[in-house]
Amino acid sequence: SMLVLDEADRMLDMGFIGDIREVCSQMPDNRQTLFFSATMPKAIQSLVDEIMPEHETVNIAPGEPTVDRIAQRMLFVARENKEPLIQKLFESEDAKRVIVFTKTKMAAEKLSKRLNKQGVSSDAIHGDKSQAQRQRALNGFKKGKVRSLIATDVAARGIDVDDITHVINYDLPIEPEAYVHRIGRTARAGQSGQALSFCAADEINLLQAIQRFTKQEVAVLTDHPFHDEAIAERASRPPRSGRSGKPGGGSSSRRGKPRFKSGGKPGFKGKG
Repeated sequence: SMLVLDEADRMLDMGFIGDIREVCSQMPDNRQTLFFSATMPKAIQSLVDEIMPEHETVNIAPGEPTVDRIAQRMLFVARENKEPLIQKLFESEDAKRVIVFTKTKMAAEKLSKRLNKQGVSSDAIHGDKSQAQRQRALNGFKKGKVRSLIATDVAARGIDVDDITHVINYDLPIEPEAYVHRIGRTARAGQSGQALSFCAADEINLLQAIQRFTKQEVAVLTDHPFHDEAIAERASRPPRSGRSGKPGGGSSSRRGKPRFKSGGKPGFKGKG
């Protein structure tokens, strides 16, 4: 009598669209169907229209996408310097329990291995891991045996761990909504937290899309050894004209211009 699909957007990303249609075909027509999703890209909206032609949409706090207790910082860095930068940040004892987000599964595995070699206990969690492997990594992270958990967006949806001190966006997400979901892993249950985002030259369009979506100023951390002023200067320019809503799109109007402010301390020091 009821069909519930959680994390609907990630089910599509992971290639389960055929399975979803198969399950729906085995269900009675007079069922109640509920989709839950942190983001609603066009592909998911099309699936909703197909499976539930007469549906109601409920948005939870769409006007307040980010949490005030999260100190957000932007770090402009050349792509080849991202790895030495994150290793430098982990020299701080403030980094007690950290989630690092990468764009791909391969990048998550590579970074986890590199951090372990540098003496930073780390494990990776992504779509190629079995459920047992994911659970072991998550348990080690919860118990403090692993200091850093390197995750992709697909795997991160099930992470609900207390006392996460920092979230690091090693790679900026393709979808701006995913940025909000990522940084929401910290500052849970009334606590505060920090979100540090690395931005390379080829990620400026993604950053501008995040800025348009969140409508918030993000402090730029310049006091670190790999700050790239050229990238920072390019990121401060209005985005080029293009299709609205796409990375690199928008207009060159004031509304589309990303907003930055100087400030913040280097590394993990302080409360932001």
